Amino acid sequence: MRTTEKLFAQLRTHKDTRWLTVWVAGLLCIVLWDLAFLNRPAFMKIIQGFWNTMAIAFLVTLCTLLFAWVATNLLHTLTMRTMRVPYLTLSFALNLLRSVPQIVGVLLFYVLVASLVQKGSLSSSAAIAPFMAVGMGLFIFLELTDLMRERIDHFRRLDFYNAMRVCGVQEKRIVNFDILWKNSRVHILNKLIAVFGMAVFLQCSVDFIISVGLSNNVNAVNLPSTLGSLLAKIDSKQDILALGYTLTHPSYAAHLPFTHLLGLTVAFLIVFTLLCMHHIANGFAERHRL
Repeated sequence: MRTTEKLFAQLRTHKDTRWLTVWVAGLLCIVLWDLAFLNRPAFMKIIQGFWNTMAIAFLVTLCTLLFAWVATNLLHTLTMRTMRVPYLTLSFALNLLRSVPQIVGVLLFYVLVASLVQKGSLSSSAAIAPFMAVGMGLFIFLELTDLMRERIDHFRRLDFYNAMRVCGVQEKRIVNFDILWKNSRVHILNKLIAVFGMAVFLQCSVDFIISVGLSNNVNAVNLPSTLGSLLAKIDSKQDILALGYTLTHPSYAAHLPFTHLLGLTVAFLIVFTLLCMHHIANGFAERHRL
């Protein structure tokens, strides 16, 4: 009984857990509504598209964390050992990557993925999805790298850093365990929540662009179905256009949740997920006073 009361008190107190509950409850309501009023083939497309979108976004988050951790350790090691030429070379490469707009970089990488699939180098969704995640992670991880380096620079100015070095503690343990894990994991987790939302946005945007502009090629190479590609389908377009029709014919609004459910569901899932991820990240930051 006390555990239940504590859980409800936490949901009322913390904005991040409250919005996480709202997201899960909203998804459950959508599933129940679609089960009741949407035909099974369309419903299965939505389930597959949503699952692929979330799975790729999760893989992007993992890739971002891995790339950022490797880049942070490399830059820190080169700095501490005063290896100026390798440090400048790596910094130049990272800054060059930073100069490419994220959506442009992801779009170019998707073109590369489509080319590889068309040639037969990538044949299954199980191999395509991680490859797509790696591409998106390459254009996102620098934001997390900047955060990690800021945390390291902050703690290097404190007394405990020099004290631990005098005591013989290894540099990599101080950086990875005492700074990044013990004193910065909340900051990193908050950034990863934002990265997850960013991955969903970039993925849906690029998939929509590719599906609209290169629909024949995309069908041929059989890229994994996502919410963005589903939104570009002709059925979804007609459903979205029905929203505009209701502006001049308000009486038609009653038909939207039943007749045009596919497109409205996909659009709602994208917007609703991005909105919830935004509030979860902000609520997590407020909760931990970041």
